[in-house]
Amino acid sequence: MSSDTAVFVRERLGHAPKDVGLFDRALTHSSIGKDSYERLEFLGDRVLGLVIARWLYETHEGEPEGKLSRRYNALVARETCAEVGRKIGLPAHIRLGKQAREDGASQSDNVIGDVVEALIGALLLDGGLDAAEGFIRSAWAEYLEGQGRAPQHPKSALQELAAARNLAAPVYEIIGRTGPHHAPRFTVKASIRHHGEAEADGASKQEAETAAAAALLSKLS
Repeated sequence: MSSDTAVFVRERLGHAPKDVGLFDRALTHSSIGKDSYERLEFLGDRVLGLVIARWLYETHEGEPEGKLSRRYNALVARETCAEVGRKIGLPAHIRLGKQAREDGASQSDNVIGDVVEALIGALLLDGGLDAAEGFIRSAWAEYLEGQGRAPQHPKSALQELAAARNLAAPVYEIIGRTGPHHAPRFTVKASIRHHGEAEADGASKQEAETAAAAALLSKLS
């Protein structure tokens, strides 16, 4: 598999790997064994945050911290990382155990997003910050340049709408969990007392809360 990995890294990440084993590990899910992507993902997550934060600071001169934070949160979100992963053809290269593969983990936003971050960690270790930043700036350019006004997170927008109308604060309740341990699905209900509620699913509690907030916001707007 290392030869396939080397081709993938060169063609999709724009980097000639010195230690292909790093990238093999970045593509390996914990359902295979202990030598998985998790430590590299921890590292890559921090590198992604640093690069995106500096990039926003450079490109949005004079914009206040609150708006920069909203842009940042959208760009480093699990959904955005997963989109990047799908665009570079990542799902076909993720190494999964039999059960995880049968459960569809290769199409999970959580898994794809985690592997993207692990690959960034591998790029840092193998080629330095320049290699990691080069990939990030190339892969994330359309998302950063496509932001017009700073996006507002649905939960923040719902909170502001409730406050503006003198309503109770939104409440989030987990009402269901399905799927295997490595690829769970959460169902969350968002509600504002006496004014409405909405339910939504997500691959994490945060993702489900965000989707439920967006659904309730749409109803109330």
